[in-house]
Amino acid sequence: MAKKKITILGSSGSVGRSTLDIVYNHPDKFEIVGLTINKDYPTLIKQIKTFSPKVVAIKNDEAYKKFKSESNFDNVTVIGGDKCLTDILDFSVDFVMASIVGSAGLLPILKAAQKGYTIGLANKESLVCSGSILKEVVRKNNSKILPIDSEHNAIFQVFENDNKSEIEKIILTASGGPFIGKTIKDLRNVSPNDAIKHPNWSMGKKISVDSATLMNKGLEVIEAHYLFDIPIEKIDVLVHPQSIVHSCVEYADGSILAQMGSPDMKTPIAYALAYPKRISAPVEKLSLSKINQLTFQEPDYHTFPALKLAMEALKIKQNAPTILNAANEVAVEAFLDKKISFLSISKIVDLTLNKAKICKIENLDVDSLNGNLIASNLTIRFKILIILSKS
Repeated sequence: MAKKKITILGSSGSVGRSTLDIVYNHPDKFEIVGLTINKDYPTLIKQIKTFSPKVVAIKNDEAYKKFKSESNFDNVTVIGGDKCLTDILDFSVDFVMASIVGSAGLLPILKAAQKGYTIGLANKESLVCSGSILKEVVRKNNSKILPIDSEHNAIFQVFENDNKSEIEKIILTASGGPFIGKTIKDLRNVSPNDAIKHPNWSMGKKISVDSATLMNKGLEVIEAHYLFDIPIEKIDVLVHPQSIVHSCVEYADGSILAQMGSPDMKTPIAYALAYPKRISAPVEKLSLSKINQLTFQEPDYHTFPALKLAMEALKIKQNAPTILNAANEVAVEAFLDKKISFLSISKIVDLTLNKAKICKIENLDVDSLNGNLIASNLTIRFKILIILSKS
């Protein structure tokens, strides 16, 4: 049986590294064709030595130059520049692991869909920013999206398409992050280091902050809407601190089907890589007899308003989710740089949604869209709003 050929967009991040762990454990099933990074070229060098890809892409110019000067791989094509993350997808593969964080992953994902590849989607922002457009590109090119986020992967596993009309609701679970149970007063002086200390999951800084504000769950509500074509009225969120039940689907007969497992991203990654079959994953197996309790509670929308803001953006649709995501990205970056407070993140997103022009997104052309220019203009505008929010 031929090996499945894989390109990983974002191989130095947590999802990228976990994907490579799965591939390493199944050398007879998978072959790495392409790897991409932004800056972490020392990690890329190690990955090349282990997995022998045909092509690598390095987005950051300085990292690209250092890689070229410090390494020499005769059989590896090395590409850089603004379009390297889309150019690498011209090297044919079966599966693309899309794990670049933020809106930077949008254009490569659209390109992968245009190529008809199966996409392991770990980048929720692509559906948040261009849900209906991406779904249409996937449909036209016989591409396929397999969700990697533990919650959406869980739903995918228990979602009965033949009984879709009998689905009462989807229940997305949220760990609550490091600040579960805290009050607004408690959160006034929390630091970036406090916010990225997730109690259950090992994740990057940006998504860890999103988890702390509950914006991550808000983005997942939008993603679930587009992935499963379910109206927001049928999407619920429950805080589940143990992170054992990754999400549920409730049916008309009263049945609730849930996917459970240890909080380790290697499980959904292995599921997507092997789909529709299953393979072993190097994870700690869940022992039901050792679970003391499973608790669920409603989210605290007052203390963590980001979740409600995301739901409101989904109801508005048009470009509101895109604005929500862009404002959040800039605000989180400012928080991590210690320029604003934790509580200011949601305030800035709210302010931006109220001041920005809401309009319909007509089209996203992968070949002609100047993503860098748009991102630059948005960044300037939102940095102004950050300054205003501090006054």
